[in-house]
Amino acid sequence: MSKLSNDTPTACLALADGTIFYGQGFGATGTAVAELCFNTAMTGYQEIMTDPSYAGQIVTFTFPHIGNVGVNPDDDETGDPVAEGMVVKWMPTQSSNWRAVQELSDWLAARGRIAIGGIDTRRLTRAIRQQGAPHVALEHNPDGKFDLAALVEKARAFPGLEGLDLAKDVTCAQSYRWDEMRWAWPDGYTRQTDPKHKVVAIDYGAKRNILRCLASAGCDVTVLPATATAEEVLAHNPDGVFLSNGPGDPAATGKYAVPMIQTILNETDLPMFGICLGHQMLALALGAKTVKMNHGHHGANHPVKDTETGKVEITSMNHGFAVDSQTLPAGVLETHVSLFDGSNCGIRMADRPVFSVQQHPEASPGPQDSFYLFERFAESMAARKTVTA
Repeated sequence: MSKLSNDTPTACLALADGTIFYGQGFGATGTAVAELCFNTAMTGYQEIMTDPSYAGQIVTFTFPHIGNVGVNPDDDETGDPVAEGMVVKWMPTQSSNWRAVQELSDWLAARGRIAIGGIDTRRLTRAIRQQGAPHVALEHNPDGKFDLAALVEKARAFPGLEGLDLAKDVTCAQSYRWDEMRWAWPDGYTRQTDPKHKVVAIDYGAKRNILRCLASAGCDVTVLPATATAEEVLAHNPDGVFLSNGPGDPAATGKYAVPMIQTILNETDLPMFGICLGHQMLALALGAKTVKMNHGHHGANHPVKDTETGKVEITSMNHGFAVDSQTLPAGVLETHVSLFDGSNCGIRMADRPVFSVQQHPEASPGPQDSFYLFERFAESMAARKTVTA
């Protein structure tokens, strides 16, 4: 057991192996049970907490200064936090940033998310790397009274993310249009008023900034729920189809997503672009397989190599499953690989404008290393129009 504060602990983190970390709680009170991962990004904690891809996970932040710039509504990737909770080294200090409208602790409390500070995040990160992403129970109780045996049992009872379809829990309830573009000084977010291409985006847990990037690339975006059928997609007469990021096991989501993608691929010549879970959905539809990673990739400093140009991009990553490159069928090329572990980070069809990447090009850690992918998607739709005109 690790007690890292001289004060009475008001929160504790129980791992399924029985290890207990004590700390100080902030945000909401109560208990959260989830898979634990770590994220190495130095900025963007609000975007991380509101990224739908973190459903079913508690995030350990390896960077100690979490909360120092507060929160603001412009940085939400979806309406409310989706990650189950957060683990940090130091308790948040009073925010100091001209954009801040609320303190992190108040924001978490209002949205029912639990956090714990005063944790040896280096030790915790090493444990995750060595043993794999553990199942945990996080409790915040201001009285400092914990039933440790019950917490460990809750952690052990967590079913894990394998076989779990979480896209259906975070997808939109109904279709909607999107025209907001990327933030730019001095006007902030502006609207796309002259779109060139009609895109249907399938929402497996789409981040708002992905939709903004599509709009900035000249797209008129219609977002459909994860369970949309091929008929519903094609009813919008799109110039291209986009497959979004999202949480959970791709094989589980693929049970309904893959047939839709295969129908569009078999019956049309539409360009298609996928990111993260959308990348995995496309790979499954083309005949490849996905695997659960030991601890996944979560951060904003991941080097990815474009195998066709030799260019290395600094990318943002957030995934616990990966496409098994050894299962890619003939006619499907590997276009990007991780320079951390060699895992697959991109594919494309050899003879069609259908491609996808594992990294998040909208997150701009480079900061613009990967935006060309949105431009490539737009160019492929323009080229198709020229051919069919």
